[in-house]
Amino acid sequence: MADITRDVLVIGAGAAGTTAANELRKAGLSVVVLEARDRIGGRLWTDVIDGAMLEIGGQWVSPDQDALIETIDELGLETFSRYREGDSVYVGPDGEVHRFTGEMFPVSPETEKVIAEITERLDAMVAEVDPDRPYDHPKAAEWDSISWDAWLRAQTDDDEAVRNLAFATGSAMLTKPTHTFSLLQSLLMAASAGSYSHLVDADFILDKRVVGGLQQVPILLAERLGDDVLLDQPVRTLEWNDNGVTAVTDSLTVSARYAVLAFAPVLYNRISFVPPLPRRQHQMHQHISMGFVIKVHAVYDRPFWREQGLSGTAFSPYELSHEAYDNTNHGDERGTLVGFVSDQNADDLFALSAEERKERILESLSHYYGPEAKNPVVYYESDWGSEEWTRGAYAASFDMGGLHRYGKDLRTPVGPIHFACSDLAGAGYQHVDGAIRMGRLAAAQILDASRTSGAAGDNG
Repeated sequence: MADITRDVLVIGAGAAGTTAANELRKAGLSVVVLEARDRIGGRLWTDVIDGAMLEIGGQWVSPDQDALIETIDELGLETFSRYREGDSVYVGPDGEVHRFTGEMFPVSPETEKVIAEITERLDAMVAEVDPDRPYDHPKAAEWDSISWDAWLRAQTDDDEAVRNLAFATGSAMLTKPTHTFSLLQSLLMAASAGSYSHLVDADFILDKRVVGGLQQVPILLAERLGDDVLLDQPVRTLEWNDNGVTAVTDSLTVSARYAVLAFAPVLYNRISFVPPLPRRQHQMHQHISMGFVIKVHAVYDRPFWREQGLSGTAFSPYELSHEAYDNTNHGDERGTLVGFVSDQNADDLFALSAEERKERILESLSHYYGPEAKNPVVYYESDWGSEEWTRGAYAASFDMGGLHRYGKDLRTPVGPIHFACSDLAGAGYQHVDGAIRMGRLAAAQILDASRTSGAAGDNG
């Protein structure tokens, strides 16, 4: 078994891990990155399926995502805007298809008024929430003890308004049923994007994509690290004390002064920690879980919906696919639609055969785009719930009441062990932007700690 010694061991070669490793190396520390998968990128994965390039994982860049935008620029990557010319589509409770432009769904004037009033209320609440410290809000405990669904239903008895307001953070982002997470968790999700209005504005949150795919970000960052990134190396045991860590994989032993766990907290229990992590961490990690979403890719010989004057943007809290977009690649003659099926709906679909699942999903897309949507030339479902080293999508969130109890401990280092991933972020929470921010933060914490211990050593 080979032995490696470095200043810092980074576990996970996604955007957070590759960012942290590069920051540390720039500061003069030696690093090694161990990745359990056979590829770099974590929840970013750009792949070619049946001749079509698909963004199996994360893909969009929002204008407020400074850390990601800086990284894209620095790596010399180009972006392009999502196609959005023409009408959007909304399917109402009666199954009727409505075309519309602008942000507001074509609902009745009464429902529109309710949505606008509650959105204003939410924006005011979100403005008071620090995405890095949501648990510090004076009403954190109160807001963490009521579910997102219950709070909305206490504001209005307009069911259509509730469903449309709820799915922005529920089905669309946290990908959990709206009764399973708190108002506080929902406000954090909105605060991480700047406001609730930002979160529901598809033109803002799903603004641009990277030419050639977003996975290039961690791939190019990993290239700079060369042979210090090792794939197919799940860490089985991590021994730690005040002097450092020793990690054991099936073929390596790595000794380092510090470690960064740069992967989702739901997977921490895949490593045997010696000694065990403190009680606080054990409790906290039992209150965090992944959501679940099927990302559906349907590729057609041409973007036929554009011929009908449609932008490809579609929403409905009543449809199996609650949202869908034009996801055509830069410079591609073929047209691609991406749709999303979340939480309970996704669970139910996986009880069916693959053929029946495909039929149901394409049927739902056809309600937005017409019968042509039923006949793609390439069809693929991103099923992150079956990925051994992910186990859900898009990121982990707290169950009811967990955020105000444990939120402040999420990023707290344990001895030489530091934590970094999008699941722990404030700004950019659940996004690549957040992963990069957390990679930078973990690197800064380690540099701080190493300077402090170095100074102590000099004086000793």
